[in-house]
Amino acid sequence: MAITKIQSESMNLADTYAFTGTVTGAGGVNTPAFFAYRSGSTQSATDDVATKVQFNGEIFDTDNTFDSSTNYRFTPGVSGKYHLCSHVRATMDTQQKGINGQMAIYKNGSVFIQSKPFDFYTVGYAGLASSWGCTIDCILESNTTDYFEVYVWVNTSSGNITFLNSGATDIRSWFQGYRIIE
Repeated sequence: MAITKIQSESMNLADTYAFTGTVTGAGGVNTPAFFAYRSGSTQSATDDVATKVQFNGEIFDTDNTFDSSTNYRFTPGVSGKYHLCSHVRATMDTQQKGINGQMAIYKNGSVFIQSKPFDFYTVGYAGLASSWGCTIDCILESNTTDYFEVYVWVNTSSGNITFLNSGATDIRSWFQGYRIIE
């Protein structure tokens, strides 16, 4: 006997059901979604200034919502909750003690969330640059016009700071995000 209409009071929601037809209205998609990275040449950062990281390469960008050519920002265009995460790896041309820094995700040009200030001691080898990295992630709400960027601030006593580029199999600095299904 075929069932033409199922009513919620007749189904045990704890049971498992195998559907053979088309099920609509269930699930969702995690888009827009993107994965951008720092490619090509390295990017210099200014000491004691929040510097926007220029993620100029993409692995994927489902809805063309990440600008990897001029503004280096994610503009979802769809209201909802998003998971954003970024990692930046940098080098310095000198070994130093007591360097401190901070990483932040900006929303519409202002700090939205920032890492706790971190202190580090760069470790290098004679004549070689030392390196360090920082990661930040969050879940946030966005409307259709919000945009998000990544900034890093480092304070050194001397030396040059460079955000590392990525190779084909070694992605060192990246920014990713996706919409959470609600």
